[in-house]
Amino acid sequence: MVDGWIILDKPLELGSTQGVAAVKRNLRAAGFGKCKVGHGGTLDPLATGVLPIAIGEATKLCGRMLDASKVYTFTVGFGEESDTLDLEGKIVATSDVRPSWQEIKAVLPRFTGPISQVPPAYSALMVDGERAYDLARKGETFELKSRDVVIRSLVAEPVADPARVEELTLTAHVSKGTYIRSLARDIARALGTVGHVTMLRRLKAGPFDIAQAISLDKLNDVGKGAPLEHILLPLEAGLVDIPALSLDPEQARAVRQGRVLAGLPFEDGLYWAKAGSVPVALVELSGGSLKVQRGFNLKDVAE
Repeated sequence: MVDGWIILDKPLELGSTQGVAAVKRNLRAAGFGKCKVGHGGTLDPLATGVLPIAIGEATKLCGRMLDASKVYTFTVGFGEESDTLDLEGKIVATSDVRPSWQEIKAVLPRFTGPISQVPPAYSALMVDGERAYDLARKGETFELKSRDVVIRSLVAEPVADPARVEELTLTAHVSKGTYIRSLARDIARALGTVGHVTMLRRLKAGPFDIAQAISLDKLNDVGKGAPLEHILLPLEAGLVDIPALSLDPEQARAVRQGRVLAGLPFEDGLYWAKAGSVPVALVELSGGSLKVQRGFNLKDVAE
């Protein structure tokens, strides 16, 4: 059995589900048989960067990864807005207005902190039982409700011509549910022009960053005989942002059986419980009582 994470540096034009399929294909070719595989957050085909792919017991953490904050770098091209808000769509609005660097610096604080944004029409959100992008492709008219998100930081790179900025590259640390394409659209409109995303790269997703990511070629090497351990991160790599809680053998047995532990002298909150070095469960501690959120069926290699 294989359990853990492969962090793929997703290339252009590869879909997230295709990335999952590539991991499955290479694991089969390497002789690992059928493995449960899932991803921790969709990336558009025209986006690159960190795509966490969970294998085996790590798939139980995919939902948590979807809720995690993300860091992106992206470029807004001013003067044209497309229906998809990126390079893929057709141009639906144009403007001769180009902002100055001073205008950009004045506007960006409005997009930092809690904001409200309307998701792109070309998104995977459900509208009356159908995906929004399917309705948009059919030319149907519909409205998406605005949603509240948090932009934790938004930093612009220096520009070539401060008097007339043709494109702007920013790095954003955002909460779950944030659409970078909507953010780019809204920044451009706030500057009195229109714009769309011309480059999008995810630098971090939850605890995983681009330094841990591997290329598709390196993933394919595993299918040709390269050692899997060179690219596989352990399950607990997806839990490094929360504290660990060490259990003795009897406590670990109780947790594996789903029993509630009481009288634990720790602060309330989310922990990952371990027996020795082996993850046992994702647990919630409240008032000294421990309840299991997600149990992991892992064994110590020494057993």
